[in-house]
Amino acid sequence: MFSKLSKGRGAGVFTSTPPRYTLDRSDSPLRPSQLPLLVNPWDIVLCSSGTLIACENALVVLVIWQNPTLRAPMFRLIGSLALADLLTGLGLVLHFTCAYLLRSDSAQLLTVGLVVASFSASVFSLLAITVDRYLSLYYALTYNSERTAAFTYTMLVLLWGLSLCLGLLPVTGVNCLAEEVTCSVVRPLTKNNIAVLSVSFLLLFGLMLQLYVQICKIVMRHAHQIALQHHFLAATPHYVTTRKGVSTLAIILGTFAACWMPFTVYSLIADYTYPPLYTYATLVPATYNSVINPVIYAFRNQEIQKALWLVCCGCVPTSVAHRARTPSDV
Repeated sequence: MFSKLSKGRGAGVFTSTPPRYTLDRSDSPLRPSQLPLLVNPWDIVLCSSGTLIACENALVVLVIWQNPTLRAPMFRLIGSLALADLLTGLGLVLHFTCAYLLRSDSAQLLTVGLVVASFSASVFSLLAITVDRYLSLYYALTYNSERTAAFTYTMLVLLWGLSLCLGLLPVTGVNCLAEEVTCSVVRPLTKNNIAVLSVSFLLLFGLMLQLYVQICKIVMRHAHQIALQHHFLAATPHYVTTRKGVSTLAIILGTFAACWMPFTVYSLIADYTYPPLYTYATLVPATYNSVINPVIYAFRNQEIQKALWLVCCGCVPTSVAHRARTPSDV
């Protein structure tokens, strides 16, 4: 939200105090053309991103919810990710609406808490999907068992419970509304609060990186064993698709890091005195991760593709129905 407009600081809904819609231009040292806009363009970008995120992930949630064949642990985790990103989009839209219409500290705390909880659930769901992929390869023979389903439910309960606790912190008093000097780059989160979130993200990213390295090793080892059994050469299609699968894993991890790492590092070294422009420039790419997630984890999945085609046109193209699963689908 805007700071005092008479100071001419171009803040927005995540970076300062509520916007004021009446300007005392006589007291302002700036010319009318230099006065800040009543609606920060960066907030419009965030609200637009939230709308896209909500619509995109609502489609994934709807497809998984309505299709009884999508009940395997993997699809429940993808559904958890889509639900978290859906709430992220709604949180961004609600925060924009409350900041510019209600201008209430209570509403701000609730919407920021929703955004924190949903972003946390999204990142935790990505970790859970990575763990699930690793287990599906490491324990390939026993993966489809009741124990796997129970473990999946346990992960879902833990990740949503922890995310809810993180989202409730600003609402239950861990905020900087009473003491501005404790604010982080994202108001009303305190510097300590966002530091905990950022360090947690770095730890989760390191764990995901380690798991994906192990997944790559398993995929390459399986490919080598198959090659020896069938006397394949390195240039055969199987090796091509295996390399494609490893490239896909690199893209997944690289996209995740590119979206979140700038904001994570910036929030650790900056505080509320830094220009809001830097906060928006690093926060907006983080929201794009919720835009990309359905493309990587849902729309590329063959079963979800079939369900989407059935919902959209009532049929499934032959190319989709008979496409074989390859290592690039890891």
